[in-house]
This record gives sequence, C-alpha cells and structure tokens, in this order.
Amino acid sequence: MDICVLVDNLVQKNVTESSLKPEWGLSVWISYRGRRILLDGGTSGVFAENARILGIDLGQADFAVLSHAHYDHADGLPAFFAENDHAKLYVRSGTGENCYDCSKEELRYIGIKRGFLEAYADRIQYVDGDYKLADGIALIPHKTEGLDTIGKRIGMCVEVDGQMCPECYDHEQSLVFETEKGLVIFNSCSHGGADNIITEVARTYPNRNIYAVFGGFHLYKSTDEEILAFANRVKETGIEQIYTGHCTGEHAAELLKEQLGDIVHQIYTGMRIRL
Repeated sequence: MDICVLVDNLVQKNVTESSLKPEWGLSVWISYRGRRILLDGGTSGVFAENARILGIDLGQADFAVLSHAHYDHADGLPAFFAENDHAKLYVRSGTGENCYDCSKEELRYIGIKRGFLEAYADRIQYVDGDYKLADGIALIPHKTEGLDTIGKRIGMCVEVDGQMCPECYDHEQSLVFETEKGLVIFNSCSHGGADNIITEVARTYPNRNIYAVFGGFHLYKSTDEEILAFANRVKETGIEQIYTGHCTGEHAAELLKEQLGDIVHQIYTGMRIRL
C-alpha cells in the first residue's frame, strides 16, 4: 500500500524549495493492490496542482471517497471531476449540504458548497452500512451511540427540517484496508473520536489486528488535559502506528508524540508512506 498526501495544512519543514502548496484541508492518494483511490479533495483545487507536481494522474483513480460533508474536504472535488471522467464519489447516505459551526452566536456554514450534490449527481454514489468498495477495501460508518453529545460539546450542528440539531456525524465514514500487517483506517477528521473509530472497526472485524490509523483527530481547539486523556484512550486500543495532521493541530500532535512515542507521525503535503 502506497500513500501520498496531496494536500494538508503543512508542507515539510526545512525544505527551502518546494512548489507544493498547503491549505486548510486534506486530500490523500492511495494505491492498493492495483486500485487507486482519492480520499477527499481539500478546500480548493490545490490538491490537483500538487498531484501533477508529484507525478500523480488523477484520471487513473478507480474510486473517490468523501470522508464527511465539510467544505475543507469536499470543495476541491470539482477539480477531480475535471480530470477524471469515470470514478464514482462514494459518500454516506446521510450526506447533505447542511453542516454548521454553532459554537458562537452567529452560525457559520461549514458544509459542502451549495449545489455540489445536484451538479455532480451522476458521479455520486450514496452508501449505507458496511460497504465493500473492492476486495480488501471497505467503507465503515459510525456505530457508536450518542455521538450527538460530541457535536453539542464542540459546537457543530446540522439543519434538519429547518431546525438546528447537534451533529451525530452520520455523514462521516472510515475507509478501511486489509493489509498483511493488519487493518489500516483512514478517517480525515475523526469527529466521532479516533478512539471510538478504532473500536468501531475492531468490532466490525473481530479477531483482526488493527495496524494503523491515518487522519485528522480534531484536537486543534482542545485543552492539553483533553489531548492527554485522548492519548490514553488511543493507547488502550493497542494501535501500532498513527499518521495524523490537518485538524489535529501541531501542538496536539506534539503532545501525542510525547505520550505515545515514535508510533506518532506528523503528516504534511507531499508526504509519501509505504505500508
């Protein structure tokens, strides 16, 4: 399995010459057993520009996956459709253009750009439950009860029938691969809690080792106490490798590394990983 980060908040430190552009968002290219998958498209078309620089042809993608219905993962996807005329975009059936930040007095829309789902309806595949993309590749929904308590605590909500309700993240999904070392989980923001997600996948695949988790952990606004408590919960899962960035935040990533050691890796735009 080969992984390339097409865009993240960061570029590699101490690199003086680089034409790669970072942005607030995430997009990842994954090659696995002859299949090529695009996970998310960042906030803009920057990921596609970076892909060309990195020698990656988006037109070769067999599938595209949207991790969840937020702008910083979906709004760059028109650039993907412009370069790929066949790959379906797989999204949860709970996906809509209805996500808001309600942590302050004034609501802020943070969802998919209005009209996207209709404009690209012929390229979008809605899925429910555990969904097999191909041999060894699956999309797994949240299976933890009461995730709306997390949505309420961090101030995220969705509009349902004209009413604002705390997020339950029914539009968020994990992309899971079976490898010789064990399962590898991708979840770009892990709003439902990376520790919960690891447990969800473990229960979905009983008696299977979970090797690695890759993605953002949405800790950039968390207190040190919250981050350390999270680190302890993740440690209890027995996960062997952690690749994190985007909404984790650099400070939180450093604390995680202090607590969990060398299993924690900070991702950045242009990073290549072979598992």
